[in-house]
Amino acid sequence: MRVQFVLSEIRVGLRRNLTMTFAVIISVALSLALAGSAVLANKQVSSMKGYWYDKVQVSIFLCNKNDAKSDPNCTKGAVTDVQKKQILADLNKLPVVQHVYYESAEEAYKHYKEQFKDSPLVDSLTPDQMQESYRVKLKDPTKFDVVASAFNGRAGVQEVQDQRKLLNNLFNLLNGMTYVAWAVVVFMLAIALLLIVNTVRISAFSRRRETGIMRLVGASSFYIQMPFIMEAAFAGIVGAGLASVMLLIGRYFLIDHGLALSQKITLIDFLGWSDVISVLPLVFLAGVLIPAFAAFIALRKYLKV
Repeated sequence: MRVQFVLSEIRVGLRRNLTMTFAVIISVALSLALAGSAVLANKQVSSMKGYWYDKVQVSIFLCNKNDAKSDPNCTKGAVTDVQKKQILADLNKLPVVQHVYYESAEEAYKHYKEQFKDSPLVDSLTPDQMQESYRVKLKDPTKFDVVASAFNGRAGVQEVQDQRKLLNNLFNLLNGMTYVAWAVVVFMLAIALLLIVNTVRISAFSRRRETGIMRLVGASSFYIQMPFIMEAAFAGIVGAGLASVMLLIGRYFLIDHGLALSQKITLIDFLGWSDVISVLPLVFLAGVLIPAFAAFIALRKYLKV
């Protein structure tokens, strides 16, 4: 196949359908940028899960005098020193427990005042209303049920709380946002594919005389179809380039500068440049293959060779 001929046909096709090609490039760029963002968002959520699940604790809240009057789990009264010692001893015997930290009512009150120091309700509680607790660090955060089954309902225990459940609500929200992003990606890709099909159809119609002559002189189907497929692939690779630029600029302004989330939200380990760069080859691969495949399917219908 003569490369010069193919390149000249691609140039002619792009010039004849300039506005359609531009629309394809923009739609592909937006679709791939959204797809790359969705992949990175999924990586960020997975990274956050690994980080926070490693730090979650199981809290065993002990009954105080106020709980004994109102909480059905504390009907036997406030926890006694003997019960506290027995609970601690039983915790240390469990093979899933890594560390046990004791927090007194006074320490809990101090932490409460530090956490809600700007709240007008900060003085609504007194130290005697706060609960003593054991904060349990597990070797495997998924083994919460082992601790819960051993201490739920025990005398002196008001509640066994798994912090992982609180984080799950956040991660479910983030996962839901990722799924919405993927839905938008599918919608944008569908628009891009329709544009590619229409562009190929218009291009094939406008060059029907040339393709007819090529058939008469015995040109192969591959030889006739290649310029159309390369036009779509060219538009796709330009769109992929724009999508890559958008992802890099987004990482720069969103995390490092501009909004500077990494400085405002220090408790999250944001994805680095290497994570963004690792997605770019997939963006370019999709940018070439998807338009080329769409063009190939369209040619089978609109270009009979």
